[in-house]
Amino acid sequence: MSVRSVLSFCDIDDMEGEQIIKRNNSRLKYLRQYFSDVLVTVTSQKMKLNYRQLPIKAHYFFFMAAMGPILPFLPVYGKQLGISALIMGSITAILPILFLIAKPTFGFLVDYFYTWRKTIFIALLAVTSGCFICMYFLPVLPDPVFSDYSFSNVSCDLLPYCKLEDISKPYLCTGVKNAICHWTCIDKNFSVSIQFQALNEEISFSSNSTCLIDKNSTLYCSKHSNCNVICDNLYDSYCLYTSVTFWGFVLLMSLGNIGFNVCNCMSDAICFDILGEDGQMGYGRQRVWGTIGFGISAFLAGYTVDYWSKGEIIKIYTPAFLLVFIFTLIDLFCCKKLDLPVMTGSADILKDIMKLLRLKPIIIFLCFATIAGILDSFMIYFLFWYLEDLAMATNCVREIKLIEGLIVAAETLGGEVIFFLLSGKILKKLGFGYSFTLCFVCYALRLGLISLALNPWWVIPIELFMQGPTYALCYATIVAYASKVAPPGTSATVQGIVAGMDDGCGFAIGSLIGGILYKLFGGVTTLRIFSSIAAITAFIYLILYVLYLKDIIPDTKNNVEWKTPEEAQKKCTVAES
Repeated sequence: MSVRSVLSFCDIDDMEGEQIIKRNNSRLKYLRQYFSDVLVTVTSQKMKLNYRQLPIKAHYFFFMAAMGPILPFLPVYGKQLGISALIMGSITAILPILFLIAKPTFGFLVDYFYTWRKTIFIALLAVTSGCFICMYFLPVLPDPVFSDYSFSNVSCDLLPYCKLEDISKPYLCTGVKNAICHWTCIDKNFSVSIQFQALNEEISFSSNSTCLIDKNSTLYCSKHSNCNVICDNLYDSYCLYTSVTFWGFVLLMSLGNIGFNVCNCMSDAICFDILGEDGQMGYGRQRVWGTIGFGISAFLAGYTVDYWSKGEIIKIYTPAFLLVFIFTLIDLFCCKKLDLPVMTGSADILKDIMKLLRLKPIIIFLCFATIAGILDSFMIYFLFWYLEDLAMATNCVREIKLIEGLIVAAETLGGEVIFFLLSGKILKKLGFGYSFTLCFVCYALRLGLISLALNPWWVIPIELFMQGPTYALCYATIVAYASKVAPPGTSATVQGIVAGMDDGCGFAIGSLIGGILYKLFGGVTTLRIFSSIAAITAFIYLILYVLYLKDIIPDTKNNVEWKTPEEAQKKCTVAES
């Protein structure tokens, strides 16, 4: 409806109406010109800022692309070697303790020697990727691998007896494995000891690869009787845990993970330095490129590993290591182009940090960041482990690497991309407190839904929708809060402390508890226990925030003072039309 039609309903004479119309048209013209000038100014500034931020975007993309083909698959790579869930949980529980020490230490060194930060950073990137690539050259264990622990339509009356000299071979680490197999036949049930030898590295029932240890076993076997067999998963722990392969895997995995976490923390500190003061809300737009790179490379790795393995149960990870090598070379070149701003170092870093750590809101935030790390550690270290067990039970083993690659792609290219881009707006709208509470609520929902999945394919849509409001938003909230409260010249150190509590202390506790619970109760129950922990944490933090923290923690909302057009005209230079 026009201004003239509105005036026709009012008791205003034509002359006065014409004057009002002219004044309003003049004001509208002025406002259009004003906002047009503002838009041009903002656009030009944004274009300049994008060019300056291009190297950090490229670094995030290629750094995370180099990590995507190996990091998600490390636990199941260890599982293929024969490492149990409890041992893997113990290893990944010790590692984060080293993160807790390494991150603040390197953060302090980078803040103290800030003129050398680029050299230190590039060296760490090279060492980190080098450790992961060296895993490829570890010798292959000779032991056969159980592709499945259940067999159908098997008869034991045709199996030969083991030779006397072969019975002791498992203790000599010669590539054979003993197991107790439970037989369910039409007319009887029984258990016998079976020795398996490697046949294309995969266990199967055949006369040339399987023999009966006990000569009395034939008393139980029924001729021409087809039976269903379930074999106990008996790992030969002595041969595995004394091998060069196992200890090489542990050492390289430890150094690689420590390097990755330190590099990730330093990348965030460098990113905030480039963004400048009060640039926390723009962090997600930079970090999202790392998510895109991680998702693309993880999907490529999952697909190519399955393709390279030609449907076999024993997977060949050669394509994954090639992708790590290629993306690392590109990332090192990108880091040489990083134009780091000149930063003023803190006069006394340790003194500034100690002052910060005496504040109660900071201590509370660090405690809940640790709980976030506990929840996230189970997803990182045991999600794929659970999926492979679920795949074994639902006959999805042949395509499990493709499923795992699709899950990582769904997590990163779907949920993380959206929420890293929106993290600044969410933090501005909700603030740190409500955003953090939302993350814990979503963690509870995510873990609970995964426990209800009927097969691994169901986990793909769950991760597509839930990775964003859990990991991405939680990560952005934690690092933005750390940047907000960090005293000048201490950004890397503060990021190291906060990240050390999150994926250092939190990961250590979560990995150890997760491994023990998984061993005792299995994957479904463990997922539901962690879901309950997330729900309780969300409730406690919400109460603390409303009653105590709301008026204390830094505000993320912009306080805008509005002016009239006349006042704005006095303050601004407006282009003539």
